[in-house]
Parts: sequence; C-alpha cells; structure tokens
Amino acid sequence: MTVTEDEAPSAYSQQVGERLRAIRKQKRLSLQEVEAQSDQEFKASVLGAYERGERALSVPRLDRLAQFYAVPVEQLLPREVTSRETIAALESTTNRKLAIDVVKLVQLRGAPFEMLSRYLKLIQVQRQDFNGRVITIRGDDVRSIAAMLDVPVDQVGARLDALDLLFRSS
Repeated sequence: MTVTEDEAPSAYSQQVGERLRAIRKQKRLSLQEVEAQSDQEFKASVLGAYERGERALSVPRLDRLAQFYAVPVEQLLPREVTSRETIAALESTTNRKLAIDVVKLVQLRGAPFEMLSRYLKLIQVQRQDFNGRVITIRGDDVRSIAAMLDVPVDQVGARLDALDLLFRSS
C-alpha cells in the first residue's frame, strides 16, 4: 500500500520505519548495500519507502527482513505505549530521582542484587560520591536497573519499594 497525497503515514508506520532505519544503520548498511546483499529481494527504493512509513510492510516481508538483518522480528517493531497513564507513569519514573539505600542492598543475596550493587558502585565512582549509605539514581539509570530487576521501566520504583530499598530518612 502506497500513501497517496491525501494520506499521511500513520504514526505507527513511521515508528516501524524508524526502527527499520535504526537497525539497518546499526548494521552499517546503505539502502543500496541491502539491495545488493539481498540479491535484489529488498529494493533500495522500496526499503526507503518502508523506512519513511510511506509503504506498508506485510508480516511475511517483515519476517524476511528480520532474517536478513539477523534480528528477532520484534526488534523491527516499535514498543507500543498503550495509554496516557502508562506514558505518564514512564515519564514520572524516568524523570524522578530514586534514592537507593545501599546498606540494605548489600545485605540482599542473588545475582540481580549483586549486579545492581556493582552498578551502583560504578555510579559512585563516576560521581565521586562515596557516602556509602544512599545513592540517588537519575532517570537515565532507571532503564538499566529495570533490566537487572527484570521489571518494566515504569515499575522500577515500585519494585525497589517492595524490596525495601528506597531510602527513607529517619
């Protein structure tokens, strides 16, 4: 499906296109190189239209492109945020600073806690902040902590709270 003059590409099509372009660039390939390396299966002009969100991509075609790039299909799709509440929660979590009680953290056992402890020590060294009791996590660090704790980004604060790791001044 090609977008006509009356239609604008949908936001989702544009997001898919942005993901396609990002993956291609990570692979350090030009549109022409993809065309050549795919034995003309993916024409540069068509792939460019996919990347601009101007042309719809079928599921089988998406699968073939994922195989060509050697990535899981879901990596070619944007992560969908489904509601205003989720967007607000995500922004709140990533913009709000979280204070982690380092003393309580070092008492916990298990791979995620040991990894988190090492990560926080790295942050302490970078900031040259060695109070040893508490460290404030900035929004950029929340994504990494979410991966360590195996929770969505918008649930990091709640998970740290449930583990009693949020610092509360006495």
